[in-house]
Order: sequence, then structure tokens, then C-alpha cells
Amino acid sequence: MPDLQEIFKDAWSHALAGVNAAEQEAEKVFARVADVAGFSPEDVRRHAREFGERLVAQRREVERTLDDAIRRATSRFRVPSREDLDQLEKRLEAIAARVEALAQEKEKIAP
Repeated sequence: MPDLQEIFKDAWSHALAGVNAAEQEAEKVFARVADVAGFSPEDVRRHAREFGERLVAQRREVERTLDDAIRRATSRFRVPSREDLDQLEKRLEAIAARVEALAQEKEKIAP
């Protein structure tokens, strides 16, 4: 079974690729419309800036929405977070150190 994180990573990658492709296509369409409409260079720059700002805002909103959806989906599966795994690793290291110390004490007591 594929790793759940890999599935989400692939989905995220595809979503970003789709957003990038949409942005590029929008830029092409806007340039064609500007040519046909006869906008001045200053009008084109102003409209492009406004359009770009809206695209950036919408992209951030899509990213935030996807992040939230992924977080909700993974919480349902009780998938541990990176922080959970780091804490568990620290606890295991502490336990291993205690076991090692007990083993050394036992060797000292019973040669």
C-alpha cells in the first residue's frame, strides 16, 4: 500500500502544477486580450499587476484550503506528525540509555 504521506505529497504537487499552468495560461490570454483591446503599455502593466495580485491571493487561498483538507484527512487516520515522531524517538533514546545503564550495573554486580 502506498505511503499516505506520499499520496498527499503527489496530490499537492499536482495541485501546484495545475495552479502554475493556470497562471501561465492566464498571462497568455491577458496579453492577447490587451493586444485586441488596444490598451496602452501603462494600462497593460496596471491590469497585469492587479490580475497578478488577485492570482497570488487566490493561490494562497487554494494552498491554505488544501493544507487544511490534508490536515483534517490525516487526523482521521491518526497519522503521526513529524513532531510526534521526533518526540517518540527522544523517548526511545532515553529508554535505551536507561536499559544500557541497567545492563552495565548488572554486569558490575554479577561478574
